[in-house]
Amino acid sequence: MKYLSTRGSAPRLGFSDAVATGLAPDGGLYLPEHLPDISGRLAGWARLGYAELCAEFLGIFATDIEAAELKEMAARAYRAFDHPAVAPLVQLEEDLFVLELFHGPTLAFKDFALQLLGNLYERQCRIRGETINVLGATSGDTGAAAIHGLLGKPGTAIFILYPDGRVAPLQERQMACTGAANVFAIAVDGTFDDAQAALKDVFGDQAFRKARRLSAVNSINLARVLAQCVYYLSAWLRLPEAKRANLEFVVPTGNFGNVLAGWLLQKMGVPIRGFRVATNQNDILYRLFTTGEYRVAEVEPSLAPSMDIQVASNFERFLYFQTGRDPVRLRRIMDAFKTTGAHRFENFDTDTFTASRCADAEITAITRRMFAKYGYLCDPHTACGFKEITPGRTSVVLATASPAKFPDVLHEATGRRPTHPSLEILKSRPVDRHRMAADPAAIKAFIGEHGV
Repeated sequence: MKYLSTRGSAPRLGFSDAVATGLAPDGGLYLPEHLPDISGRLAGWARLGYAELCAEFLGIFATDIEAAELKEMAARAYRAFDHPAVAPLVQLEEDLFVLELFHGPTLAFKDFALQLLGNLYERQCRIRGETINVLGATSGDTGAAAIHGLLGKPGTAIFILYPDGRVAPLQERQMACTGAANVFAIAVDGTFDDAQAALKDVFGDQAFRKARRLSAVNSINLARVLAQCVYYLSAWLRLPEAKRANLEFVVPTGNFGNVLAGWLLQKMGVPIRGFRVATNQNDILYRLFTTGEYRVAEVEPSLAPSMDIQVASNFERFLYFQTGRDPVRLRRIMDAFKTTGAHRFENFDTDTFTASRCADAEITAITRRMFAKYGYLCDPHTACGFKEITPGRTSVVLATASPAKFPDVLHEATGRRPTHPSLEILKSRPVDRHRMAADPAAIKAFIGEHGV
């Protein structure tokens, strides 16, 4: 299978080359040239464990990797997860479930894709005999998961940009307290959107990108989205058949990558009724799906910092399909949005997608209510998912991070202060971070000095 850019001006690539490239040279995002129909395979996949399911699913897309090697990489990726189901499905009520996605090494859903992506990068270095510099921007969880996926891997260096003072303290420690020589945590001025814009400018310098063998770890990387499809598939297969017919996934999301993965799976023939996009008070996606207008606003720091985003990178992939796979029309929309910060859409699929918005005060109240009613502790991002549950549907809320990453928020809401051994160890380690402006030239100079 080949992969094309949403903007239509880049050469089509095989899977491994698309993963290594990350952001397409024309500024677009890679997608499969066609989405396969997997409906006929679902019954046979029902008996597989998580790693086996991942290998089978990705085997459809990674046609340039031998099946046995892909199976071994998937097994290695999920070996470090601390729950035998990898992504356990917890039932709270007759029609209410939680899909726990925080049992990986950094206690967040980003581990599902980034443990695997780290193995893909390691394979690339070994096969091609080249080093690689990996660059990412994070609003909280991506950075830690990406770093852990590449921790100490030979031939690699990883540079993670994050907004200074706008991630949770433990999230920062997960990035800046590893002690690994190939890890560089970079605290930049401004918001996540500023960091992400700088990252895209760096990738836009094709000469620098080629000279430094630069690759992307953000969800602009196709492998991230495809790997995230698997936990939706796993949840669907483990639900009782009677619960599948009217199923809605409730997805806390800021960058649109998490919910896009589920939507792509629906387009591949998995019968999912719909998706609820759950935002915090930085509600550009909520406003989009309720008004049809996509308009940037000021980012407000919140109790759910990983969703403090106004420019959702993966929305471009969704828009590619919404424009009938017309790259010319898509480029016009993206150029207009970059200039004006706004675009109004017509005929959005508001039946498949609904949305909700959750302010900080509501996060605290929901967290308190979930603990009082079910004895269930949820992190502030997951709490946004419980703001609204559609009556008459089976709802699966994606729990995106461990509550132990946000002990102060949980303590205020419930009186409990959850902990995790891996986080406690970090508290005694020195913080090793680098401060700089969200300036592409400064970032390139730093990579030039410290990269491999």
